[in-house]
Amino acid sequence: MEEKNSPNRTLRFQRRAILKMMMAAPLAGWMPLASLAAEVAKAMPGSSVAGEHASDGAADTYQPKVLNPHEWRTIQVLSDCILPADENSGSATEAGVPEFLDDWLDYQRGELLTEIQYGLTWLDVECRRAFHRDFVDCTSGQQEQILDRIAYPHKAAPEDVRVVVFFGHLRDLVLGGYYTSEMGIRDLPYLGNEPQASWQGCPAPVLAKLGLI
Repeated sequence: MEEKNSPNRTLRFQRRAILKMMMAAPLAGWMPLASLAAEVAKAMPGSSVAGEHASDGAADTYQPKVLNPHEWRTIQVLSDCILPADENSGSATEAGVPEFLDDWLDYQRGELLTEIQYGLTWLDVECRRAFHRDFVDCTSGQQEQILDRIAYPHKAAPEDVRVVVFFGHLRDLVLGGYYTSEMGIRDLPYLGNEPQASWQGCPAPVLAKLGLI
């Protein structure tokens, strides 16, 4: 059925507009993905990280548009590393962030998709070198060890700069996707989407949290 005027489609485009403002930074030149995939073979002969991994996990009801099954699983794990569940709210995957990311990448394509695929492959390359397994198969401690290399730009080694850019963009996408989801809006809590009879100023608890009172 045509979904041109459906609420879900409208929400998707509203969220895309928000993400456009977040992804304005120019992308650096990237090593071709095929070249990086060749590095996987050096790190672990017989690997095929850049290809389809049909055996990765159970089939999801959502069918990714641009990510292959292994990339899709990596995005799910990585999204929850960036934004895990806590006592107040669910994780990024529970909020549907991976689905949103795949939809956004399908919409954008081009350099951004290449950047994300490069970064996901780099994670597997480095995890195989260090732990002889893909990122999704590493322990949480091992995953954290690899991510710590690229999560803090001021601490990153010069050779990791390109992947620092990847992770920064992905983190922005995950947070943007989460906080434009129904779960994320509840978590803020954001009241700007509700009619107000009158404006009483910023609530005191919010000002206190910001250290303004």
